[in-house]
Amino acid sequence: MRITVLLGGTSAERDVSLVSGLRIAEALRSCSHTVVSVDPATGVIEPERERKLLAEGVKTRPPSLEELSALSRVSLSPTLGTLPAVKEAEVVFLALHGGQGEDGTVQALLDMAGVRYTGSGHLASALAMDKDLSKKLFRAAGVQTADWMMVTRGEAVPAADLVGVTLGYPVIVKPSKQGSTVGLSLIEDPKALAGAVEEAAKYDDEVMLEQFVPGRELTVAVLGDEALPVGEITPKHALYDYECKYTAGMAEEEFPARLTAEESAMVQSQALSAFRALKLRGCARIDFRMPPEGGFYCLEANTLPGMTALSLVPQAAAARGMSFPELCDRIVALAVEGSRT
Repeated sequence: MRITVLLGGTSAERDVSLVSGLRIAEALRSCSHTVVSVDPATGVIEPERERKLLAEGVKTRPPSLEELSALSRVSLSPTLGTLPAVKEAEVVFLALHGGQGEDGTVQALLDMAGVRYTGSGHLASALAMDKDLSKKLFRAAGVQTADWMMVTRGEAVPAADLVGVTLGYPVIVKPSKQGSTVGLSLIEDPKALAGAVEEAAKYDDEVMLEQFVPGRELTVAVLGDEALPVGEITPKHALYDYECKYTAGMAEEEFPARLTAEESAMVQSQALSAFRALKLRGCARIDFRMPPEGGFYCLEANTLPGMTALSLVPQAAAARGMSFPELCDRIVALAVEGSRT
């Protein structure tokens, strides 16, 4: 098939997306597909440039806001549907993370252009990207999630005492519509709350204050209508932050997680319920915390999860007996099947 991989973009997760997309392109070529890589910020990526970017890998910190602002000024996103590499593709493989790539904007552009693409539609993508809305839908579907409060940029930060009574400390502070833990803080000292909200507000117009759930970090990848083996992440830092996610040796991932059969079945069921509540399709990753007393708290759904060598979905697929090229090929097949229905 003729496949165009969209990668890079102008979000804070640009570096992760570049590496994910280039690995996907390699994998799809190994399955005999004809593949072109396109960065909405810069255009078609030639093979030599692909190799150079892949060798550079993911940096330990996301791009600066100044770098992203400069890229945004020349972004090709508004004209994606007219680009030959996109318009002539039989399938567009979305490897964008965060921003317009994951909030439904690019999906809506492709819908209008009549181009078939991988992953969830524009509405589901927008719902999953907005953590406030997604948590409301989780609860409506019977999926347990931690309590939270919302702060709009420019609005007065709630009194530290009120946050303590409502959510308790420590508390998680994060942009409501962002991924890869960009702008996220774990606040134990109430005096640090205002600074954390200010930092998170650099990346979004809404900031979420979320009850911290101590315990184990679990993840479930959903592929089509199947929940893949549960994974457990043990980061070197207090949280599974950007550095731990994308720096070798900064986290230990175990697939399958050391859970009882009943626990595994329960969290997989919760993942499928979350997936359906947001009307997701294709491949997504649902993250959970498991407190010492048991049970599971859903953190969020990732509609375009990372596909780097250290990412979790490829590891879940491997635990299922599926190679990385087979995983990518299956995601393409789900896009084709979805368009036929």
